[in-house]
Amino acid sequence: MRHLLLFAALAATCSAQTEKFNHVQWTATVEQATVAGGGTVIVRLDAEIDAEWHLYSLSTPPGPIPTTIKALEGAVEKLTIYEPKPVRKFDPNFNADTETFEGHQIFYAKLELKKDLAAGALTVTLEPRYQTCSGTSCIPPRTRQLAVNLTVAASAPAQPAVPSGVTEVKPRTGVPATTSAPAESDLIPFLGLAFGFGLAAVFTPCVFPMIPITMSYFVGQKGGLGQAVTFCLGIVVLFTGLGLVATAVLGPAGVNHIGANVWVNAFISLVFLVFGLSLLGAYEITLPSGLLTKLNAASGQGGFIGTMLMGLTFALASFACVGPFMGTLLAASVTGDKLRPTLGMLAFSGGLSTPFFLLALFPKWLKKLPRSGEWMSRVKVVMGFLVFAAMLKYLHNVDDVLHTGYLTRERFLAGWVVLAVMMGAYLLGFLKLPGFSADEEIGAGRLVFGMAAIAMGLSFVPGMFGARLGDIEAYIPPPVAGSVFGGSGGQEQLVWLENDLEGAFAKAKAENKKVLVDFTGDACTNCKWMKANMFTRPEVLAVAKNLVLVELYTDRSDPLSQSFQEMEAKEFNTVAIPFYVLYDPNRTVLATFPDRTDSSEKYMAFLNTGRALDAASPVAASSPSASSPSASSVEFTPFKTLDGAPLSPASWKGKVVVLNYWATWCVPCRAEIPEFNKLASELGPKGVEMVGISMDEDGAELVKRFLKQNPMKYTVGLGTGSPNSLPITAVLDKAGNQVQRIEGLIKPDELRAVVMKALGN
Repeated sequence: MRHLLLFAALAATCSAQTEKFNHVQWTATVEQATVAGGGTVIVRLDAEIDAEWHLYSLSTPPGPIPTTIKALEGAVEKLTIYEPKPVRKFDPNFNADTETFEGHQIFYAKLELKKDLAAGALTVTLEPRYQTCSGTSCIPPRTRQLAVNLTVAASAPAQPAVPSGVTEVKPRTGVPATTSAPAESDLIPFLGLAFGFGLAAVFTPCVFPMIPITMSYFVGQKGGLGQAVTFCLGIVVLFTGLGLVATAVLGPAGVNHIGANVWVNAFISLVFLVFGLSLLGAYEITLPSGLLTKLNAASGQGGFIGTMLMGLTFALASFACVGPFMGTLLAASVTGDKLRPTLGMLAFSGGLSTPFFLLALFPKWLKKLPRSGEWMSRVKVVMGFLVFAAMLKYLHNVDDVLHTGYLTRERFLAGWVVLAVMMGAYLLGFLKLPGFSADEEIGAGRLVFGMAAIAMGLSFVPGMFGARLGDIEAYIPPPVAGSVFGGSGGQEQLVWLENDLEGAFAKAKAENKKVLVDFTGDACTNCKWMKANMFTRPEVLAVAKNLVLVELYTDRSDPLSQSFQEMEAKEFNTVAIPFYVLYDPNRTVLATFPDRTDSSEKYMAFLNTGRALDAASPVAASSPSASSPSASSVEFTPFKTLDGAPLSPASWKGKVVVLNYWATWCVPCRAEIPEFNKLASELGPKGVEMVGISMDEDGAELVKRFLKQNPMKYTVGLGTGSPNSLPITAVLDKAGNQVQRIEGLIKPDELRAVVMKALGN
């Protein structure tokens, strides 16, 4: 009985002192209060938000409860709300981007009145409904009523326009909104690699010896710095132009299709073979001498055009050494965004031209440059080995699309091992190729790089016999079914349906499971990385095995793959891969996750949480405290189970009880669940009863859906009333006396200490 009375007191205090917990002060003003029937009124709504608290925007994605503003009277024909620009950031508790406001914010409401209004006084009531949160607590949705006094006349002055700086809030449609984690695109690393390739190309035999000769045109000359900038611009124009051509050819979705095209990958492999043999000294690749002669003659005319043509001529003349870098970048770009070729070549040309600009800016550095010599030939040969290694990647793409099985994982890695060991042997002087003299001493640098190359090659060997190779898995063939790889240690394997979306939903309905759709591709590097490195992690594997998994290939040329790409573009406004969508068995989108991620936490949040379902969207409050600012308490109703039965505390007699008031929309409440699960698991056998009381307005069905995605390994019930702040946690001793009450986000160590003390430890 003591437990029941105490629970009643706790429930009552959850609804007391409503005004104390109102952290937003609203005022409504109107500049032009006289309006004609059928006219328009602009109402300014000022929201003063307390420090350290934030208000969710009207347009925030599902998860937290968005602010709504509506007109109550029937005099308003149409209401349009305008809001300022919110702060948008990712919230891992909702696995979604959220939009918030802080401080003083100004909203505007445009009221279009009905035409048949009688002349005279008219009061229109606007009703904001909003949820506020701080770093430790959330306030349940509050409703305020703001009276707007107007005068209806036969004619009226023109209303002022809605000020700039605010955005019209579009009405929410019935189309399920999706949530997503931040896209961890690899564009920035790609651009960094492209810039690095440009810098590396400077040290090739075709470029480095030309630096002193080229800089002699600018250094010491009048306007030399400007000429150097123009020269660099010529380099950038040529290479970026090639990227633009590639972008135009690829089109919006072409990057995926070309990346998986057999002929394109075969051609890239052939180009790499030609470049690789050239770099190893088999022959020289040169452009037609007539073309270079004409460009040289044109560049000799001087001026802006002449200097730019000099840059173009230089870029073309260096093609034999620069080509492998350029080819590698363009080949890599066909598996990314449609602008990647242009951006990649822009970054590459920036890296190639940067030394020329810096030397023009600081001409004294010219004297410190190392002399040309055999070290450049060694750089060229090392490039040849690396180009051959890249060639194997594109040969694997051909094999993967054709499903021939010739280039197996073992053969692929054997090729990489041989190339790496040969590169190391060359650097250490055991393999005779251009750039090495028999009597030449091996310096410390060559020794280190040579040993590193051999060590790298040997590190690939375990991958031939079952070991996973981490990030490298994205670039090498996957293991064949039944291989040791991925199965060592008895690790359970995931079963993916391929291109069978209807079969996946049929299976999901039959087994009452969610569906995880993976929009993927044969030539998608990040897709393979996720499969090899994310879905093999124990925590992800444990969740994924309880889903129906289906892969939809979008980069193949058959009609089915085309239809899947169109589906992705139409429903999710993207054709990027990988792209993951979580559905319920009835095809309702629960969440989306774009691109690759290294974070298990973020991907687990996507798989487990999905989104706060539409049932959590704002509805009219039913309790007095939610609709009236003067309400101070509510009548206590005993707690219920999620099935509607009374929740009796009789079974908790003699136990220490941790009672937690929470809600699905409460950010700190969600953050506390893992600690409560841990507490229930560790201390439950020692006499601790963990009880979570949901204060969600929408009841048991919402909570049940939430629990499917966010297991709470303790008793969960339903409370009533409108709490002023959540979470609230109370600790009761074995006699039913409250020994601690914590409002807001708990500190795990503090809670554990209180519980252990109540246990008598």
